[in-house]
Amino acid sequence: MELRHLQHFVAVAEDQHFTRAAERLLVSQSGLSASIRALERELRAPLFVRTTRRVTLTEAGRALLAEAERILAQVRAAHEAVAAVQGVLRGTLALGTEQCIAGVNVAALLAAFRRRHPEVEIRLRQAGSGALAEEVAAGRLDLAFAYRTGADTDQLRSVSLAKEPMVLLCHPAHPLAVAGAAVTPQEVGGEVFVDFHPDWGPRRTTDAVFAEAGLRRTVALEVNDVHSLLDLIDENLGVAVVPRHFRHKRASLTALPLKGTGETVYESAALLPPAQSTSPAARALAALLETGGA
Repeated sequence: MELRHLQHFVAVAEDQHFTRAAERLLVSQSGLSASIRALERELRAPLFVRTTRRVTLTEAGRALLAEAERILAQVRAAHEAVAAVQGVLRGTLALGTEQCIAGVNVAALLAAFRRRHPEVEIRLRQAGSGALAEEVAAGRLDLAFAYRTGADTDQLRSVSLAKEPMVLLCHPAHPLAVAGAAVTPQEVGGEVFVDFHPDWGPRRTTDAVFAEAGLRRTVALEVNDVHSLLDLIDENLGVAVVPRHFRHKRASLTALPLKGTGETVYESAALLPPAQSTSPAARALAALLETGGA
C-alpha cells in the first residue's frame, strides 16, 4: 500500500467526485481511477459506490477513511518534526475554531504565529465544537479552539482557556429587562428562544442548564452565527442564554445574571491530539498562546 494511494483515496472521499479530486491533486482522472482500483484490489473490497453524479463510501471505505486520515497526519507530522529539528518550522497548521470563542483572540494569535513562522501554511475553518473535536481526534485538524465537550480521551486532550457563567440576553424593553433582576431557568423556560445549532458550545451549555433544571424549552429561532442571534434579540423577537462575554458584542442589549444553574458554566478550551501526535506547528501555536501571543 503506497501513501499516494491513501492520499488519492482521501481526496475522492472528501470531494465525492473523481474529476474534482483529480483536479485538486493535479493528476489525470484515469491515473486517479487506476490508483483507487489498485487500492481496492489490495484490500479485496470495493471502497466506493460509483454513480454518474458522485461517489459515496462503502462500509469498507468508511472503515478505511479514519485510518487513512490518521496515517497521513502522522506522516505529515514526521516530516514537520524533522524540519523543526533542523531549525525551520514548515508544513501546514490546520486550525479549527468556533465563532467568538472565549479566552483567545484567534486573529491576533495567528498573526503573531505567521510573523514567527512564515514558512508554515495556515488553514482555518469555523465549525461547531462537536465537529471540531471529531476532526482533531481523527487527525484532520492539528488544533481547535472550542467548547470543552467532555473528559479527555486517548485521541483528544484539552487545555482550558476560560470559564464563565451564562447570562440571559434580551431587549431592553423586554419585561425581564425592565424588572432588572437575576432570573432562574424556571422563570424563563416559557420564553421564545434564539439559539445556535445544537453542535455549538453555547447551545450545548444552555441545553445542559435547562436539562439540569428538569425543564424543556423551545428554540424557535435557530441560527449559525453570532450577529444573527444578536440581531434577532435586538428586534425583540426572543431571548438567549449565552456566555457572559457575548454581552460586550451589542451594548444596546440587556444581560441578566442567570442563577440556580449549579456548577454549569461555559468552558472554552484548546483541543489537541495526544502529545505524541501533536504536530510541531500545533505545539508552537500552543506555546505562543501560553505567552499571550506576544
